[in-house]
Amino acid sequence: RATMKSLRFISAEAFVSNAEFARKSLRGVAHNLFPLLFKASYLLEQGEVIHDLVENWPLVDFNVGKLLGTTVDCQEDLSHRTCSVCLESCLTGLRDYVLNHPSPYVKRLKVVDLTGIKDVEVQFCECKKTMGRWARTQLLSKLCLELLVYLQQTQCHQGTFEISIDVLIDLFVTERNYELVAQALLKKCYCPLKICCVAFRSDNLALQKFFYIIKLTDPLLLRKLEIVHNVRLEMEHLEILFNSMHFPLLMSLTLPARTFNVRRFTATDERMLTNIGEKMAEMTQLTELSMSFSILTGRIQKLLSPLKTPLKMLDVSNCSLNHADMAYLANSFHANHLEALDLSGHNVPDLYPSTFFKLLSRSSSVLRSLTLEDCNIQDSHVNMLILGLSPCQKLQEFKFLGNPLSSQALKHLFTFLCELPVLKNVEFPVPRDCYPIGITYPIDDASLCRFDHQKYESVAEELNLILLQANREDVKASTPLFGSYDAALQETNNELGAYLIKSFKETLEKFTTSLNKKS
Repeated sequence: RATMKSLRFISAEAFVSNAEFARKSLRGVAHNLFPLLFKASYLLEQGEVIHDLVENWPLVDFNVGKLLGTTVDCQEDLSHRTCSVCLESCLTGLRDYVLNHPSPYVKRLKVVDLTGIKDVEVQFCECKKTMGRWARTQLLSKLCLELLVYLQQTQCHQGTFEISIDVLIDLFVTERNYELVAQALLKKCYCPLKICCVAFRSDNLALQKFFYIIKLTDPLLLRKLEIVHNVRLEMEHLEILFNSMHFPLLMSLTLPARTFNVRRFTATDERMLTNIGEKMAEMTQLTELSMSFSILTGRIQKLLSPLKTPLKMLDVSNCSLNHADMAYLANSFHANHLEALDLSGHNVPDLYPSTFFKLLSRSSSVLRSLTLEDCNIQDSHVNMLILGLSPCQKLQEFKFLGNPLSSQALKHLFTFLCELPVLKNVEFPVPRDCYPIGITYPIDDASLCRFDHQKYESVAEELNLILLQANREDVKASTPLFGSYDAALQETNNELGAYLIKSFKETLEKFTTSLNKKS
């Protein structure tokens, strides 16, 4: 793919393309050319050159997102290239920066920022081998511990111990890398490379370990907290978390499935919910909240009304919301600020059409992403949906998988979607008429793939033709049957699978033991 490159950048590419020559010549390179050479090396996947550039980095900061993003010399954004060769070279170069510089007194590097790296589904790097967030967490922790061991065992220059570099990173911790990361965080005050956790994601982790490691990350600095799969956090644990730790900079919070379950609510639970709402109100930076697959019927107002800052992103998919919940959302001060909204799993057109469209209308001036999966949107609702979406002129993403819509209705809807000026991504369902007659919605996993694939391909072609004829080649339309791509889940799916099998086995054993006791 051709991109605009300056003569300077083309020269930089030529310089780093001969790795041996470039490495020998680095000492004679002007300091202000290091960023340029770094991006050129990254583009050409010159791992050895990247390592030496970082090892000899002459500037105060090293911000990977900025260095790889769009620049005057090269417009191509490389921040979504999580190339394993390049990233490993960056991190080992950083370790060797601490160890191998001839004179520690001239070292200027104070901050390394790894948070701008974006994990995406399609990689364009030549090696095709990625280093995801989990692997970056693992490698940085390992290098920090190795560095400590080396410094303890070797006679180093006194100045080496005075080096202090903050390494900003989005940590991803599971059972498999927990011990390593916990050790690195525990000893970070002794290490020249200080792990500074800006965002934290946890999957497949026992609660006790989660509480221990979240304390080690320094919650005061945390901006994003994601507790996602197989962390058995329930409402009482969330209350303990918020009562025992403060998250003043937290902007984004994702809670695991079934954190809340109002079906079994007692007076104590009501008090807990009130307390959680009040604690979230103290998080004055909080603008993104995801709590899918909890049961929150009739309690949305109690949870969200204390918030003093309006939410920009809200995911309440499959939360069993009722009319009162939807009415609160439509009339709340959050509505005018919502840039991303997920109401999947709610029978929107039948249960609360007027309040839903009021919510859509109030958020229309800022709404960028709307997800309405498994919402029982049928052919008879399409005109109403078009009417509701018409004011949403900033909409970039619309996902509506799992709805019983015919091929004809999808064509009608796509004709309208072409009119949304900044729309970029559409996830649409397999048409109802591609499935056997009598299929019931929501479709279970076993039946999800049992449709006429040839007919689907033909309809998908027609839908893309509608986009093409409207000069909307910029819109990507797809049907990811099992949901959107999740880079973190993709990276750790083997561990997740093993955890689920272990969980299932333990449940079976408990059930068998219980039966044996009864008999």
